[in-house]
Amino acid sequence: MASKAQQQIAVLGSSTFAFTICFAVWMIFAVLGIPIKTQLGLNETEFGLLAATPVLSGSLVRVPLGIWTDRFGGRIVFFVLMLATVPPIWLMGYATAYWHFLVLGLFIGLAGGSFSVGTPYVARWFGKERKGLAMGIFGAGNSGSALTKFVAPAIIASFGWQMLPKVYAVAMLATAILFWAFSYTDKAHQVPAAVSFSDQMKVLKDPRVWRYCQYYSVVFGGYVALALWMTKYYVAEYGFNIGLAALLAACFSLPGGVLRALGGWISDKYGAYKVTWWVMWVCWVCFFLLSYPQTSMIIQTVNGPASLEIGLTPLMFTVLLFIVGVAMAVGKASVFKFIADDFSDNIGAVSGVVGLAGGLGGFVLPIMFGALVDLTGVRTSAFMLLYGTVCVSLVWMHYSFKGQGQAQAAKAPVLQAVLA
Repeated sequence: MASKAQQQIAVLGSSTFAFTICFAVWMIFAVLGIPIKTQLGLNETEFGLLAATPVLSGSLVRVPLGIWTDRFGGRIVFFVLMLATVPPIWLMGYATAYWHFLVLGLFIGLAGGSFSVGTPYVARWFGKERKGLAMGIFGAGNSGSALTKFVAPAIIASFGWQMLPKVYAVAMLATAILFWAFSYTDKAHQVPAAVSFSDQMKVLKDPRVWRYCQYYSVVFGGYVALALWMTKYYVAEYGFNIGLAALLAACFSLPGGVLRALGGWISDKYGAYKVTWWVMWVCWVCFFLLSYPQTSMIIQTVNGPASLEIGLTPLMFTVLLFIVGVAMAVGKASVFKFIADDFSDNIGAVSGVVGLAGGLGGFVLPIMFGALVDLTGVRTSAFMLLYGTVCVSLVWMHYSFKGQGQAQAAKAPVLQAVLA
């Protein structure tokens, strides 16, 4: 019988590996969508819908999956979820029509719901002082997005795009078996059956839940949307081939996933509010710079016309994108540190709701990216949209926590008088 410490490590390791593979599958259209777009002659909006379809179903199932995890335990729910995605992943290799890809994408998207299973499953194995780090390590499975960008182009180049879904289906099946072999169940972590669905969902009345939903829709929804969009962006904006474009896009996806563990540690050390506040400011500055389109101007000077070129080189663009990836990785962990601190008794349901909001952001944003490009013809309009969402978060955070600070300041003289 393994010790408690050994079980903690095994659960964390197996869950993080499983989530990495699930996330890689969830982001499959980030690369697979490019040859499909060419084959079917899709416009930008249709590509955005194709890329985002798995994100929709993966988001919608997060609330029930979080509740089922509370009720039945994370091990069995995670295992069954992975097995359920294997057939649709395999069938993707035989799809020929646009609607085939959309329908199968909905079923493949179930893999994205694994986050709302793994988060409460892992969190309950650790004490409060280590929850942030543990959830951050598990959340590093977001790096599965980068895994797809490293692996998928090589498979497509060597064997054609039809081989990629088959490879992923086999990988998912193997991952499910390995997860079951190395994970554990603790019945003490399950919510009593007497707790009804309506009781668990009463958390929706708490304004903090809606605040965390908005934050997460930026740091996670924005991350998912950009992870899906950036490979195609590099191809269209800078004329790179799919292999180089995917590699550069991974400069955003990889730190955006791996460094979530660092975000968990920082959040444990400095607190969720301070960390989230600075994450939003970093994103605000970067999105402002990324929003500026490639511009050519003729300026009339005293010496005659002078041309002026303004725009980001591929290197400058990638560096800014890397910084955004690091900030979002830290922000994803800090938002869930809020949840672990404030809703430790109902973390499955709350993480499901917040995860749903983040996932819906990841679904809506790529479609809006495509629609804005079709409407304006400006590819950087995607970053203009993200800049606006960060502005909303900063304003909301300022007024929400300003009120709390004033309340604490008002109580301070009373407390001092009592102590005196």
